[in-house]
Amino acid sequence: MQTNPSERAPRRVRNELRFRHITVVSKTLIAGEFWRIVFNGSDLAGFNSPSFDDHIKVFFPEHAGAELALPQITDEGIVWPNGVRPAARDYTPLEFNGVDSLTIDFYIHDGGVASSWANEAKVGDQIAMGGPRGSLVIPADYACQIYVCDETGLPAFKRRYTEIQAQEIHLLAYADEATGRDYLGDLPNVQVSWLGSGTMQADNLAPITAQLDRITLPATKYFIWLTGEGEAVKLLSDYFTQGRGADSDYVRAVAYWHQK
Repeated sequence: MQTNPSERAPRRVRNELRFRHITVVSKTLIAGEFWRIVFNGSDLAGFNSPSFDDHIKVFFPEHAGAELALPQITDEGIVWPNGVRPAARDYTPLEFNGVDSLTIDFYIHDGGVASSWANEAKVGDQIAMGGPRGSLVIPADYACQIYVCDETGLPAFKRRYTEIQAQEIHLLAYADEATGRDYLGDLPNVQVSWLGSGTMQADNLAPITAQLDRITLPATKYFIWLTGEGEAVKLLSDYFTQGRGADSDYVRAVAYWHQK
């Protein structure tokens, strides 16, 4: 298989690392599975998120409503007050108004630090965030684009969908159809397969690879995005790069979580 022309390759961008306080201004349940929380704050001045799969580090207090001090960036690294780094998780910046308002969708699941915080969060609660430290800016107009994710990746795909300019788009989502359609809304011109919630596992990839086998990957002008459970993502990446001959520069594989 030929590779995409080098000038069309995804481009890495370095961003200034800053830590910010942000405050909850609204909270809405979306599709029964996500808390959409809008944050405001003057600290958001200068915030930049050029890519749909950017991740910011969100830091959580011990309980909703508690205060959380920001760390200092020193020559020796990042130093937290009293040497204690709070619990943190990576999240996709869904929307930013360019000034002082940032929207994040939190997927609700049992036992998660972020999910527990989001369940309890109230207007006026404050958290801390950092990043994105770097971005991978991915052209929107590759002719064929394939996206594989579970619920944790749906916010990134939702953001990406607003900018996609492709002749052929495939979404294979490890989510229940009712939840996925409610969350993403209408997806005209997207070929969607709903694979069921909780089924993205390394030992359960035969159904998805059978579907992927039926997708003709062009010689050039393609992009593949894989995210979700770490081991499954790695095996799917190998499927494309080793089994299908895809150029690794155009296969974006990111583990959003790991099976314990």
